[in-house]
This record gives sequence, structure tokens and C-alpha cells, in this order.
Amino acid sequence: MGLSWQQGPLAPGAIGRFLVPDPLPERLLFAEPLRRRMRVRFGGAWVADSEDVVLLHEPGRYPVAYFPLGDITDGVLQPSTHTTRHADLGATTWYTVEAGGQSKPRAAWQHTELPAHARDLQDRVAFAWRAMDAFYEEDERIVGHAADSYHRIDIRRTSRHLLVRHGDRVVADTSHPLALYESGFAPRWYVPRADVDESALTPAAGQTFCPYKGLASYYDIGDAHGAAWSYLDAWPGVTRISGMVSFEPDKVEVHLDGSPLRLEPGQSVVAHGVDRDLTTDEVFS
Repeated sequence: MGLSWQQGPLAPGAIGRFLVPDPLPERLLFAEPLRRRMRVRFGGAWVADSEDVVLLHEPGRYPVAYFPLGDITDGVLQPSTHTTRHADLGATTWYTVEAGGQSKPRAAWQHTELPAHARDLQDRVAFAWRAMDAFYEEDERIVGHAADSYHRIDIRRTSRHLLVRHGDRVVADTSHPLALYESGFAPRWYVPRADVDESALTPAAGQTFCPYKGLASYYDIGDAHGAAWSYLDAWPGVTRISGMVSFEPDKVEVHLDGSPLRLEPGQSVVAHGVDRDLTTDEVFS
């Protein structure tokens, strides 16, 4: 989603291309000032508070926030012997984070031998998202991962005919779905509950969190597991889809104006639950 995730311009699966005569490097990292106050909470205490955060966009990754060392509470970062090497940014030192009587190993990292072209990250530390209690922009919690400023959602009314089937059963039939256009994704179509046969939906275990839309609940349709989802209480910017249902075209038949929809390459989402587990393997492969 956004600049470097899914099919954004810096993502491995980008659907567009730069109109330049020579090919670009396979990996392009982009760092920029966040220009938002961001805070980190751990052990019931604020461990970082900064208006000088740098956001790193790395191909195929969610954006990661880097805090100046001076904006991290004294005593929070405890050195460890664990080190790794980033393919682009060099040697990386890991820290144990301690606050409020709690301790979490390998919960923060710093690139300590940055190449000259990456000095934007000099003397900065990033915190593993799930290892912390919470991240905030001002006084509002940001859940899932750091928000990508290049990510956008547009919702449009439409009178197109959307029909959903599973086997011989019509699960949904509507002439007034909402089309949701989200950065890096093909359009998603949301159906009013009144036009859905809710007896076909069996609530499925597990939910995921989108930092732009909120908490998603899933449904099985017969033997098609996780074939539909709904944001029962979508976040303010996308309240129009609250309670509506969307369907996975690779799990059930979805027809738009008589033409079958297909899940486009690169459109599947890796579900990480209510918060994203940013592991060593993900960040430093």
C-alpha cells in the first residue's frame, strides 16, 4: 500500500514504470521527514516523543519510523550483543527496550555503519512495532504500522450490477455497491447488507487491522474460508463502508456487469492481526 508496498511505484510488484531511458536499480529506498509528532509507549511509559521522525520506505515493506536518539527517554535502550546486516544500510545494532519494569529484547535497532548516501538515518533508532505497547500520532493511536502519507482511499457510488455466487447459491445481488479505490490495490466492491443473503455468511475466527479503515471481521461462505469481510465500525474517513460486505473473487464467483472478476497479481494481503509483527527476518532480509 502506498509508495513501496503492494503495487506502489517503489514496490517489487509495481504496475507502472518510470519513463526514463535507463533501468532503475532493483531496490530504491526512500527516506523523508514524517512532519508529524509521533510517540511510542512501552511498559506504561512514553519511551519516545519526537517531531523529527524520518520515515523509511523500503521495497515490499510497510514504512518504518526512525527516531532521533535525543528524543528517546534516557535508559530505555539497553545495548545487546545481537547484530545483523541490512542489505542496503549496513551493520545494524539491536537493543533491549526497558521501561516501567518491563523488558523486551531485540525491540529496537540502529544502523551503525550507514553509507554516505543514507545519512538521513544517522543517529536514529526504530522500534519494532508489535514489541511496543502502542504508537501515537499526537494523541491518536496508530495501529497496524506507520501510516504511509502516499496512501489514499477514494469511495465512489456506482449503479453497476454486482452479483456474488457460491456454487448454485446467490450470496449477494446489488445495483448500488460502493467502489473503494485504495493505493496499490485493484478496486474493491462493498455491498449493502440488505443486498446480501446473510444466512450464507458464517463468522470466521480472527480479525485484521488496517490503519486506514479499522478492524476487519471475516466470513466463511460454505467451504470458502475467509471469502468475505466487513468493517463493522469503519474509521471516520471511510464510514461509508461500515457494515457493508466485500467478497474475494478468488474464493467465490464475483461478477461485475456480467463479467467475472479475478484477483489481480499482487493484490493478496498478508494478515498480521490487530498489530503487525515486524520480525528480524522481515526487516533485514
